[in-house]
Parts: sequence; C-alpha cells; structure tokens
Amino acid sequence: MSAEIESNRLLSLDVFRGMTIAGMVLVNNPGTWSQIYSPLKHAEWHGATPTDFVFPFFLFIVGISITLALGKRVESGGINRDIYTKILRRALIIFALGLFLAAFPFYNFSKGEWFDISNLRIMGVLQRIAVCYFVASLIFIRTNWKQQATIAGALLLVYWALMTLISVPGCEVATFNDKACNLAAYLDRVILTENHIWKSSKVFDPEGVLSTIPAIATTLAGVLCGHWLRSRRDDYERVAAMFFFGVILTALGWAWNFWFPINKSLWTSSYVLYTAGLALCFLGICYWLVDIKNYKRWAKPFVIFGVNALALFVFSGLMAKLFGIIRVGADAEGKSIPLQKWIFDSIFMPFASAINASLMYAISYIILWLFLMWLLYRKRIYIKV
Repeated sequence: MSAEIESNRLLSLDVFRGMTIAGMVLVNNPGTWSQIYSPLKHAEWHGATPTDFVFPFFLFIVGISITLALGKRVESGGINRDIYTKILRRALIIFALGLFLAAFPFYNFSKGEWFDISNLRIMGVLQRIAVCYFVASLIFIRTNWKQQATIAGALLLVYWALMTLISVPGCEVATFNDKACNLAAYLDRVILTENHIWKSSKVFDPEGVLSTIPAIATTLAGVLCGHWLRSRRDDYERVAAMFFFGVILTALGWAWNFWFPINKSLWTSSYVLYTAGLALCFLGICYWLVDIKNYKRWAKPFVIFGVNALALFVFSGLMAKLFGIIRVGADAEGKSIPLQKWIFDSIFMPFASAINASLMYAISYIILWLFLMWLLYRKRIYIKV
C-alpha cells in the first residue's frame, strides 16, 4: 500500500525540511567564527563540505512543495489569476523578509547613525529562495514534466557556456579559479554594484544574479521529484527511483566537476547535479524510514522544525543579530561586549576547548529554538506567507 499524501503533505518531506533548516541555523551560529570544525564551514572555493549541501537541499524541497501544492490545480485546469497573484505575493514577501534581515536593526548603535540603505545587500538566502520559487512555479504551471526537465538541463548548459566562453573585462582569461575574474562575479559588480553585494567578499555575491539561473535548475529538480512522489507508484518503486536517479545525478555532477568545478559560491552546473543527487538520496532515506517503515519517533524534532521552517530561519536570524547588538559586562579594557560573546565566554569556554565550546554554543542555540518552535507546534501554530 502506498503512503498517502494527505493535504499535499508528506511527513518525510517535513522531516527532510526540518533537518535542512536545522543545519542552516547550526552552521550560521557558531560560538565564534574563528573556531569551527571544517564540516561546518563552507568550502573556501571549489569543492563542497556538508555545509554546502544545506541551501541546495532547501531549494530542492521548495521545488517538491511547488508540485505538491499546485499539482491538482494544474491537472484540473484550476489555475487562474488568483493563483498567479498568490505566487507573486508569496515571492515578494519572502524577498522583503530577506531585505528586512539584511537591514536589521536599522540603527548602528556603535556609530550612532541610521542604516544607510545605499549599502543594503540586495541578494541573499531568502531573496534567492523567492526568485527561484517564483520562476519555478511559473514554469510548473505552464509546462509538463518533460518540458521542465528540458528547461532545467538547458539552464545548466547555458550557464556552463556563459561561464566558460565569455571573457571578463580586465581579466586575461575567464577562469573559475579566481573569485573576481569570472562572469558571475563581474555581473554582480556591474548590476548590484560593490555597495550591494556580499560585504565579506566585495567582488562577488554567493547569491548573485547570474548564479541564480542554475539555482532555478536546482528548484526544478525538486519539482520533478514532486511529480514522482505524486505518481501512482508503489512506495518501494518511489524510493528505489529516488536512490537510482540520486546516484546517477551525483555521479554526473562529480564527473562534470573535472571541466566545471563543483562550487557553491558560483552555484556551478556540476554543483547542481551533485547536490540534487544527494538530496534525492537523503529524501529517499527519510521516505523509507518515516513513510514506509513508520519509524517516526526519532524524527519529531525535525517535524517541529520543518512545519515552521521559514519562521525558524527569520526569527533565529533576528535573535542572533540582537545578541550581537545588546551590550553587557566589560572586557579587560572596560569596554562593553556583545551579549553573544559574553554568553560564549562565560558559559561555554570554561568547559571545553575553543572549537568544542563553539560547537556547544551552536548546538545549544538549536536546542533553544527547538523549544520555542515546540511551543508553536503544540498550539498548532504554523507561520506561513
């Protein structure tokens, strides 16, 4: 008997979403950025660590959710103007939330001046999610699965060609080994300008303009997986196909890496295939454990995170910023220190080495948010846009 997809919702998908968003919060909130275990860091440039799987996994899940939410409407011909309006509204709200997080707290307390909007980072994690959700939703509504697969493949090939063949002004050759001398970075500097890109690099944005094209392909990979989950297949057929295509995509991404290196910051085409394959395998594991074997008790924390994923990302980000703004105590020079540093130095550092204390802080932060999200879950409060 097949697992039922009631109200367009799979429990294993909530678990996978919860694991992904928990991983995102974990890697974003170490006790100190100077002491982090390597698997919890992004790859410096080429290559990938477990941390580099988190964002594409989330976009993959967004794609699946698009199919599960809109599939019946498309099949019944029920797509009307209201649906387009809801898609646009949701995308704009998510994009606006990203800008809100980038500008928060709006006032620089150390300098005593208001935030300068001319330095606002335009793109970011939520902004990319918004764009990918919007474009993938429109493609899903207007095309069938074969056309969607063709579009996803075309996006990857076009991006590869653009990055390989087009030279960058001021650079001798287009290269993937230079953070500045590649087309994606160049267009970020031209379109977004240096004032509106990621301040840590100043020469490229990891959620930039051109690299959003292959990120849409990542979302379409999720859309295609959603078609399979909605099909009238046996549970074991579903999970077998997820593992089969997951291994194939991972292998193809690894092979393409020799010509177009796996790179999260550039969101290369090889990176799309590699992470989409891994996402299929991880979802397959969750589906087998939760929806087929009915092993659910271990997954409860991830369900709690998964049903309020957007709220967790936004509110945990706001809290982290507040911890950096609020000043308490004093250092050796008598200057006040951020609340986050005070908590880390006073509570975690006395009990472990710096790198373990940093990890303990991140885990404690996740546990705190598990409790807060549980309060919402037990009241059946699900914050959505």
